[in-house]
Amino acid sequence: MPDPFSALERSAAVPERKRMAGRVCLVTGGGSGIGRATARRMAMEGAAAVIVAGRRVPEGEAAAAECRAAGAEARFERTDVTREEEVARLIERTLHRFGRLDVAFDNAGVQESRAALEVQTNAVYDAVFDANLRSVFLCLRHQIPAMLTGGGGCIVVNASVSGLRNPNPGLALYSASKAAVISLVRSAALECAPRGIRINAVAPGRVVTEMMLKSGIADMSAVAAGLPLRRMGQPDEVAEAVLWLASDESAYVVGHILSVDGGFLAS
Repeated sequence: MPDPFSALERSAAVPERKRMAGRVCLVTGGGSGIGRATARRMAMEGAAAVIVAGRRVPEGEAAAAECRAAGAEARFERTDVTREEEVARLIERTLHRFGRLDVAFDNAGVQESRAALEVQTNAVYDAVFDANLRSVFLCLRHQIPAMLTGGGGCIVVNASVSGLRNPNPGLALYSASKAAVISLVRSAALECAPRGIRINAVAPGRVVTEMMLKSGIADMSAVAAGLPLRRMGQPDEVAEAVLWLASDESAYVVGHILSVDGGFLAS
């Protein structure tokens, strides 16, 4: 199975574009998987700066280094996005250092250990909803004012096909939290579009990330065989969708949930 954290052969094959030219970009949960691939792609596409936020320092620093190697000014900010004071500090530091925030990818999230709903605990519920929903709420609360002061911007949120259709018995809390994220995105998009901020979401399906590899699926090949494309997705494929939603190419797209799922929802 391809290593999603190595150099991305598929990204290298994508024609060079500069959709993020001159923009200040922020990626939460940027140390691994989809977040890391997106941060790197933003740098490759001309971002003036990429701020990588997350809790794991080694991974975050490595992701920031990759962004610098791709040509962007980049820094890692250790941030727990479930804590409002840390989210506020993240945005304050971004504005202090770069003067504005143009693009944000709110990507951080977790998945509970697979188990029947009746054996899940209050602590698990709190952990999942804090990481998946509260974090998006806090990020939006602080990113929106920051973007308004700069004349507008784009926010993309990482949702999931599980928020549209639960494909996994045993992951009820994850699915419910992602469904709430989708509703929050749509409501925020309607509020912010007239003020110059476009908000959308991606809904990845079966993508090879650390969270997927730890999800308790016994036979990944069987899962891949059940998808119309007959393979799992890669983080850089989701990153491409994020870049499109964050770029001027999608200027008329607002409140949209873009599924990147290999055909899962269509099947």
